[in-house]
Amino acid sequence: MLKKLLSYVGRYKKEAILAPVTILGEVAMEVLIPYVMASIIDKGIRAGDIKHVAVMGALMVLMALFSLFFGAVAGRFSAVAAVGFAKNLRGELFKKVQSFSFANVDKFSTASLTTRLTTDVSNIQMAFMMFIRTAVRAPMMMIFALIMAVTTNAKLSLVFLCAIPVLGAAVGLIMTKAHPRFKAMLTLYDGMNARVQENLVGIRTVKAFVREDYEKKKFTESTEKVREAQVRAEKLVILTMPFMQFCMYASIIAILFFGGHMIAGGGNMLTGDLTQFITYVGQILMSLMMLSFMFMMFVISRASLQRVYEVLTEESDIVSPENSVTEVEDGSVSFKNVSFSYFKDMNNLSLEKINLDIKSGETIGIIGGTGSSKTTLVQLIPRLYDVTDGEVLVGGRNVREYDLETLRNQVAMVLQKNVLFSGTIKENLKWGNADASDEEIIEACRHACAHDFVMSFPDGYDQDLGQGGVNVSGGQKQRLCIARALLKKPKILIFDDSTSAVDTATDASIRKAFRENLSDVTTFIIAQRISSVQDADRIIVMDGGKITDMGTHEELLEKSNIYREVYDSQQKGGDE
Repeated sequence: MLKKLLSYVGRYKKEAILAPVTILGEVAMEVLIPYVMASIIDKGIRAGDIKHVAVMGALMVLMALFSLFFGAVAGRFSAVAAVGFAKNLRGELFKKVQSFSFANVDKFSTASLTTRLTTDVSNIQMAFMMFIRTAVRAPMMMIFALIMAVTTNAKLSLVFLCAIPVLGAAVGLIMTKAHPRFKAMLTLYDGMNARVQENLVGIRTVKAFVREDYEKKKFTESTEKVREAQVRAEKLVILTMPFMQFCMYASIIAILFFGGHMIAGGGNMLTGDLTQFITYVGQILMSLMMLSFMFMMFVISRASLQRVYEVLTEESDIVSPENSVTEVEDGSVSFKNVSFSYFKDMNNLSLEKINLDIKSGETIGIIGGTGSSKTTLVQLIPRLYDVTDGEVLVGGRNVREYDLETLRNQVAMVLQKNVLFSGTIKENLKWGNADASDEEIIEACRHACAHDFVMSFPDGYDQDLGQGGVNVSGGQKQRLCIARALLKKPKILIFDDSTSAVDTATDASIRKAFRENLSDVTTFIIAQRISSVQDADRIIVMDGGKITDMGTHEELLEKSNIYREVYDSQQKGGDE
């Protein structure tokens, strides 16, 4: 896992290597400064040699400046490497998510993927920056200071050598217990992000139903759960600091006691030696603290590492095959004994035994109650999902044989949920065809009955839509989405209840434009209104994931009870 994640350091390897190298210079200076300081005390001040004090003092100042320089350079290198690593990792994660099928996204959930791309990557970035600085600094500082301390007084070194295993055991125990708690905390973060995302997307519904207080309460509950989980996880970590400080100060007190006796008793220890020794002890124990914090950060980020790794190693269940077909011959579509389950379970089917042959250029209406799997049926055509059983053919070839980009470029969908993006109307329309000319854009908008209202805006096609198209109505948004699909000039066009927000007159105008200009395009129209599909070449009636009837409007009025009931209820509603 670490090997794969570290591969995303990429072109920031130089900074990632130079950071620990320059830290070595900083460590060397910090370890030598106490030695120079002891020399000033014992050979300068004690002996009254002012020249020695001045020379060694100047040397100590110079070493401190070098230490400062190396530390600053190392800080810059580590920051650049960590930020670059996070940028590469986040970019790779986003790229991976873009390759996911709907099933892959459903597996993780949108909120969880958002958390992994933001909070988890930030945790990893902080851990990486600490690692490239502390992983070299702390061990080298501890080793060098230990050598110097033992060299100064081997007997006195036994004091802190007893403290090291105690500290190590305590830190190891805390880390073992902390990891599952941080993992649980991040799962609750997913839930909180889901609440935020759901609320912001549906803010108009919230306000329409005056549910602000209810949503505030739900969000407060989510944040409270996150807070409790965070406190539960971090209260273990914060025990480390007081425990380590206790060990550190206890060691210093013991050293002062025994070292003071050695000096007072006329032993082989001088005042400068004791000062130097205490400084080294502080460096050793500080190094242990830094190591423990590095391990703590690793514990905190370990859950994030695993969550990010899960996304990076997730394989999309829908990919282009080797030697894939790169041309769609025509817009014919065939369903051969197709069954489908979102759960890959033949006992829980959304579609069952669908057999259907559609000629290129036909217009097919699809009608049925909520939950009859109308949308599921058409999503199998561009291979947004793979069939569980049977096969779907487009242009006479199994959709699994096609290059995904080729297939999806020839199938344009206007989904149930109309999505526009931040930017101008023209920029949104060019999602259908990035190279579309102004004339082609205007023509598509005329077919979708969108040109007139677009030109009513102050900036026309350069009008900014705001985030998610907040500056246009539901019907206008639908018509812009239809125009965007038309710009693809596909062989197959799918409208998933995409005129539900427009009036019947506009709906009729759109259908008339389609009949006149899209006669060679295979068109699927999913609708709730009979009037939207009654002119289709054939109409499919679905119920419970099965095709119950199929025929023209007149044929279905005679033979289909479901179709006739829907028609009569709508006619009655229209008369009233």
